[in-house]
Amino acid sequence: MNESLPRVSVHSPHASSSWLLALGFSILASVVVLLPFFWLGAASGHDFEFHVASWLDVAYQWHNGVLYPRWTAWTNYGFGEPRYIFYPPLSWMLGAALTFVLPLSWAPAAFISLTQTLAGLSAFSLLRRLSSPKAAYFGAAFYAANPYALLLSYIRSDFAEQLACAFLPLLLLAALRLAGLLDHQRPRPSFIPVFAALFAAVWLCNAPVGVIASYSMALLFAVAALWKRSWSVVFRSAGALVLGLGLSTFYLLPAAYEQRWVNIAQALSSGLLPAQNFLFTNIDDVEHTWFNWISSICALFLILLTAFTALASRKLGRNSTPLRTSETPWPSLLLLGAASTLLMIRFTLPVWDLLPKLRFVQFPWRWMSILAIVCCCFLAAAVERRRGWLWFALYVLVAPPLALFLVQNTWWDPDEMATQKAAITSGTGYEGVDEYDPLGDDHLDLPKHAPLAAILPGSFDEENAQPPQAKIQVELWNPETKDISVESSAPAMVGLRLLNYPAWRVTVNGRSVQPQRPDDVNQMLVPIEAGKSEIRVRFSRTPDRTLGIALSLASLLIALILFFM
Repeated sequence: MNESLPRVSVHSPHASSSWLLALGFSILASVVVLLPFFWLGAASGHDFEFHVASWLDVAYQWHNGVLYPRWTAWTNYGFGEPRYIFYPPLSWMLGAALTFVLPLSWAPAAFISLTQTLAGLSAFSLLRRLSSPKAAYFGAAFYAANPYALLLSYIRSDFAEQLACAFLPLLLLAALRLAGLLDHQRPRPSFIPVFAALFAAVWLCNAPVGVIASYSMALLFAVAALWKRSWSVVFRSAGALVLGLGLSTFYLLPAAYEQRWVNIAQALSSGLLPAQNFLFTNIDDVEHTWFNWISSICALFLILLTAFTALASRKLGRNSTPLRTSETPWPSLLLLGAASTLLMIRFTLPVWDLLPKLRFVQFPWRWMSILAIVCCCFLAAAVERRRGWLWFALYVLVAPPLALFLVQNTWWDPDEMATQKAAITSGTGYEGVDEYDPLGDDHLDLPKHAPLAAILPGSFDEENAQPPQAKIQVELWNPETKDISVESSAPAMVGLRLLNYPAWRVTVNGRSVQPQRPDDVNQMLVPIEAGKSEIRVRFSRTPDRTLGIALSLASLLIALILFFM
């Protein structure tokens, strides 16, 4: 069989119409994914409240002039938390923008529609270099509505991971070109910044997918270097990975450094450990076990479809191609698929314990993010065969029962967005998360209706100590700026509805002071003397943030130089 199939040239007069068709297929697939939303409302999956609350909090801060938030205004019932230092920015900025321009209840569906349309176009960009145009259209539609996308849309509501997955096909395309496994084209210096930008985009969407992408691309590059026996592949790929991390250092460096200031270990608490989330694992928590089985069913479906389409495509058969293994991407894709599958199975637990940061992926079935791309590629290759369209038809027949199963096992709440919005407009706020809680605090013990500022006794050593007579006025209370005037008859403490965090800088009458805290929670207490006190609280830029921004700017300069070489 001749493997030299027609490809869509970037400079072809038919290129525009090809992209329009791909866009149409991707939009259609995303609308099909959203069909249950039209009569059931928004799918309120596991992470729905977390992401929607982040969107609304960012939108609130934009209204108050904070363009790039670091500290939430309404988590922990108004006490806040440094969520935006640790959670990548792209998803919550896109979500916040959607709440600005659309009716509130439309934002989740619009987010899913945008991400899955982007996912389809990304897949088409990859597949049109691996298969015929017809097969690329089918593959793009499949990727936009693949089983893992359905799981994310209905059960997980992990919008950040969904956005990251939309970039993965483009990242894989850039990696194949950089490794010299595509189009027989000699890698150019401009390939490095393209890969780096896409690699950074994945990290800036979702950290677990960033870890998965890092190990996946490192594996692909290592295999390509061994097959080609080329040190140039090693140097190019290593430089591209480092440059990509450099572009995202403005987020990565503070997130890594400031982990010592929060309870980040709670991200690996019971139920979130890899050992408890391998395929078809049972634990004492019945609900957790059932969800893990749901995820495992989706993973098993992808594994089987990948295996069967890889066999049907004959890309790896004896007579499939005269090209050497080192010159074709298909063995590398099969290796990525195999590695993704194995890492979802329990016997690879030592690997999860050995590889740095891999355990923070938490759920081994998250490797479906890579497996879905591999499946998409082999499905497109199978479609090229005689009667190959039957593979896509098979998925069209099987996907609705799978989607219906997922729809029936999630929670649908058309009023959830309004509830989250009311928590802000009423001033009550909402609950925070364990891993972003500053050290020394238990956010579950924080009062739900605390005043912005309150006079407390100057010392807690005496029993039944009473606060002095005082007059307090909150002059300014913005997310990163607090101004309070106090006139007290004796020394006292001013308790703020704010958690202590090293980035806060506090002055009283122009002099820096060290905030204190009560015994049970890490609430900020500001000591004042008798008389009039002007308290100023500012969220400052710490040295790690300054260094991260500088490194990202330097990486951007290097990327631009390489791109225009």
